[in-house]
Amino acid sequence: MSQPQERPSAAAPRPWRVQATEVLSSISEAVYFLDVDDRFTWMNAAAERLLKRSADELVGRLIWAEYPDLAGSPLQETYRTARETKEPQHVEFFYGPLDRWLEVRAYANLADLVVFFRDVHERRSLDEERAAESSLIRAVLNALPARTAILDADGTILTTNAAWAAATASSGRPFAGRGGANYLQACRAAAAAGDRDARTAADGLEAVFAGRVGSFSLDYASSPSGGRSRDPSWWHMQAFPVDERRRVVVTHTDITDRVTAEQRSAWQARHDHLTALPNRAALHEAIADALTEDVGGRVTVLYMDVDGFKQVNDSLGHSAGDLLLRELASRLAHRTRPTDVVGRLGGDEFVVVARDCDASGGEALAQRFRSVFDEPFELAGTLLPLTVSIGIAASGPAHALPEDLLRDADAAMYAAKASGPNHQLLFTPALRTALEDRWQIASRLRDAAALGQFAVHWQPVVHLPSWEVTGCEALLRWNHPQRGLVPPADFIPIAEENGLIVPITRWLLQTTLAQAVDWASEGLELAIAVNVSAVHLSSGTLVDDVLRAVDHSGLPATRLMLELTETALARNPDQATEQFTTLREQGVRIAIDDFGTGYSSLSAVASLPTDVLKVDRALVSGPLPACAATPGAILGAVAALGSALDMQVLAEGVETPEQLELVRTAGCTYAQGHHLSPPVPAEQLSALLAEGRRRTGEQRLPPRSAPS
Repeated sequence: MSQPQERPSAAAPRPWRVQATEVLSSISEAVYFLDVDDRFTWMNAAAERLLKRSADELVGRLIWAEYPDLAGSPLQETYRTARETKEPQHVEFFYGPLDRWLEVRAYANLADLVVFFRDVHERRSLDEERAAESSLIRAVLNALPARTAILDADGTILTTNAAWAAATASSGRPFAGRGGANYLQACRAAAAAGDRDARTAADGLEAVFAGRVGSFSLDYASSPSGGRSRDPSWWHMQAFPVDERRRVVVTHTDITDRVTAEQRSAWQARHDHLTALPNRAALHEAIADALTEDVGGRVTVLYMDVDGFKQVNDSLGHSAGDLLLRELASRLAHRTRPTDVVGRLGGDEFVVVARDCDASGGEALAQRFRSVFDEPFELAGTLLPLTVSIGIAASGPAHALPEDLLRDADAAMYAAKASGPNHQLLFTPALRTALEDRWQIASRLRDAAALGQFAVHWQPVVHLPSWEVTGCEALLRWNHPQRGLVPPADFIPIAEENGLIVPITRWLLQTTLAQAVDWASEGLELAIAVNVSAVHLSSGTLVDDVLRAVDHSGLPATRLMLELTETALARNPDQATEQFTTLREQGVRIAIDDFGTGYSSLSAVASLPTDVLKVDRALVSGPLPACAATPGAILGAVAALGSALDMQVLAEGVETPEQLELVRTAGCTYAQGHHLSPPVPAEQLSALLAEGRRRTGEQRLPPRSAPS
């Protein structure tokens, strides 16, 4: 490239120009001079390279003519300002033809304008990239819902996002602060004031800064500032390094909704939804804790069951029952000691776990809880008196687990309920033995082979006006392989409780009807009485089971009589009426057993489709009330009731000649009892009737059984 040339001038060169051009010729920065008309007068080699034109091409030429796109640009305004103000001017602009960013500095010197310029495109591009990156980072940070800050290696806050800045003024935690504040020092200061979460946060942060851990996290609660009594908010703090300079990003995420949901779920898992009392799981925990902490057998469990609660639900509805349970839960909770736990297992069953309480203390507590029922409960505008049955079990060597205490308290409660309403009972080893015995019986009854061990004994029924044996009652016996002959009272209730009575009754119907067919073939016309259970009545299969057995036997349905106790009938008279009506329409006869000891009203008895009233043995053999005019007054009243309702009256439990005469003169139609004949096997009854027929010519018991 040729050496820079100056435009010829008539005037002698000025000394400053000579000196300036000598200095500026060799520098790396591009320089050119402009005269007062903005014509190039000189440029160095760097300017030629940057402008990509030589001095020969440009010197003496007008800059705006050579570069017309610069006319009216910020560069032209910069030159004008420099000349007018005589002050150095600076501008950066993008020059399209070169596709570059240029930086220009203009200095006015006498009539000349000295212009320094250089390519700053890479620097401007880098700055723009950094600005864009910074803007993106800022946008990303501000978009984060978590409170976020970037810390320098010493804990100083370099930058924060909008969520952090918005929370700084209101937060009561050390996890706040604006840029420039030292976050780590704030945590240490709070830790020194006793804040355990702040101490944990500070230790974790230092471990991250030191590179001992890759990250750190902490869940903590933050109480509202200002001492307001709102629930605390919950936060998840996380810290992790972001670059080799050990800068650390700290975030605080609001997890209040999640923690609240978890707490609510945990509470619901351990509490009854209806009463808000601890549930079975929580009670098990309470008993386990008490057994662990209260050494020496000082834990007592009270198991409570409301007497007659089912009747409340049946008569007033389940909504009323729920209200009753809530009211009862409130009363029980107010009667517990501070160390006790009262909970609901389900239904109408409540449990109290009493710490530092022995057996005698448990009995005193049970009496205290029974007094909860002294005041009637008001439901649907009605005052409802209720009672409770309570089982008590005090901890001992046999109670290693919560289930052990609950099991024994439950067993004591059932035993108390069996004694009648409003009773309490302390569990004893004897009761455990009885329960184990019941369990063994239930287990044996479940064995299919048990049906083959049953036998039927028969007790004849005498028609008093004629002294003929017109029927007999089938009484179930169990020939137990180890126990021998087991009476019904020892296994029938267990069969009912365990859902085994229905198949047993089906077997009994088939067996007794088959025996009646055999007797009929021998010329013995006997009506068969079979006891049925209220459980069978509730199962819904009684009608089908009875009619199927009758059809299978071929015996006329009129020869079968079903007996159900008065107490069982009173449980659900509507259900009994419906099923017994269907059976009577098919010819089956119906008897109310143990009449005079149940709870049925006269109207209920009158509405039942009944053929026979069986007077309970207590009215035959028991002491009569002092108000009775004669010994037979009550029996006479029952006989009169039967006559009025078109029912026959049968007196059972006749044990003496005097009782036989009593029931006869009172007007009873039939009688049965040991004085006439004890229950005997079928073949023995056949022999007795055969003997009676041989002696009298009629279907009677031997004459010795008749009164003289």
